[in-house]
Amino acid sequence: MTEDASAIPGDDRIIRESGIDARVAAIVMPVLRGIGYRLVRVRLSGQNGLTLQIMAERDDGTMTVEDCEEVSRAVSPALDVDDPIDKAYHLEVSSPGIDRPLVRKSDFTTWQGHLVKLETSILVAERKRFRGKIAEADDESVVIERDQPAYGEEPRVRIPFVAIADARLILTDDLIRDALSKDNQARKEARKHRGEAVEDDAEDETETEE
Repeated sequence: MTEDASAIPGDDRIIRESGIDARVAAIVMPVLRGIGYRLVRVRLSGQNGLTLQIMAERDDGTMTVEDCEEVSRAVSPALDVDDPIDKAYHLEVSSPGIDRPLVRKSDFTTWQGHLVKLETSILVAERKRFRGKIAEADDESVVIERDQPAYGEEPRVRIPFVAIADARLILTDDLIRDALSKDNQARKEARKHRGEAVEDDAEDETETEE
């Protein structure tokens, strides 16, 4: 039976870990939630010996170097106690990055309109690999608008979330602009929440021009 570390109430994850990755996810997810972060992905690889990558972010989607250090300090003791990996490994905590993996239903809504590369575990419309824009998403599926449909293929295909094995945004200029805009807005909201002063963008632009 495959371990499911992501079956936590209120979580809309569709890409879930299995095996050792699932054991690690089950250990770190409560720790991350307790300090205001959410798990994006766990991956154990043979890179540089053994590397355990924990990809995380704040609920607003931001993740700084200081945040990575905080997460590392928080999860290390929990991993030492439960000891899910019986070999020496290097712990690497990182942000999802701009060309991020999409692991939740809400990710597809957040990044609607952007290019995505997607693989399914079963055939959907006679394919398992798709590339195109996220046209729409609901609670059950996502519609991909193919950027280069083959002859005879429908330009749009609806893919059930339960069939998705892997999905990642494709880096484009539009994605970079949108990601930076979302990040700036999230940081402003965080400063407002902390009661800090937030400068107006229009004023900043005027001062720069002068």
